[in-house]
Amino acid sequence: MASGGSGPGRPGRPKIGWEFFGSELRRRREAAGVTQQELGERVFCSGSYIGQFESAVRKPQLELARRFDEELDTDGYFSRMCEELVNSSPFADYFAEAAEFQTLATTICTYSPTLVPGLLQTEGYARAVFRAAQPFRPAERNEEGVRSRMARARLLTSPTAPELWAILDESILRRPIGSDADMAGQLRHIAELAKGDRVLVQVLPFSARAHALLEGNLTVMTFVDAPPVAYVEGPFSGELLDDPAVVGKCEASFDHARASALSPDVSLAMIESAAKEYERGCEA
Repeated sequence: MASGGSGPGRPGRPKIGWEFFGSELRRRREAAGVTQQELGERVFCSGSYIGQFESAVRKPQLELARRFDEELDTDGYFSRMCEELVNSSPFADYFAEAAEFQTLATTICTYSPTLVPGLLQTEGYARAVFRAAQPFRPAERNEEGVRSRMARARLLTSPTAPELWAILDESILRRPIGSDADMAGQLRHIAELAKGDRVLVQVLPFSARAHALLEGNLTVMTFVDAPPVAYVEGPFSGELLDDPAVVGKCEASFDHARASALSPDVSLAMIESAAKEYERGCEA
């Protein structure tokens, strides 16, 4: 996953927030004498979505903010505010909105084919990932990414932590990222989290052969009072999906992969066994 951090005091946190954006949208809409349903029809979304934007449950993309400006005659006010909020995020542009949604989610289901998901990464593993992905970037920039990722990972230890269901391809266990010590520490970290009551981990073994999620990273998030969303990611790109039909297909694909994966107990045993192998490598 892309780099990032979350929570109060994170690097680059803007002076304004999405709550302010939402309250201003409500104020300007009501001043114009327009209902949520009427505004939704004008900007090509539902009235319930307008309500979710106004309550900061959802964050509108820039194109939608521009439509708000057009329909409410606000002279670029909402698009400028949206750009400020997105640009001041510590996350990669394509991941910023998905990262915000993670802090609001009640459940996060994620599948990764090549790398440990960002929320589960340790510092040593994350540093190796950043170094490999952007070898020509200044070391300090990579360190900023590591710090942000570690801040975001603290989401799992917060009192309101979402339930996380992670499916890891077996290749994640077998391909060394960083040193043997980095890999051993990473796998031990995953094992400890999996023994708690908020994180469930399954390994999709090589023996599963073809499966529903061969094409790449997928994350599905659910919320208390909003429809689920999905996030798909490739190299230096990502897309947030909220069309109900598309999200439904993503949920079905995750369920199919989950059915092909090893049980949580067997997965934990495989992860701990792989950690021991890397630990032996450290001793050699």
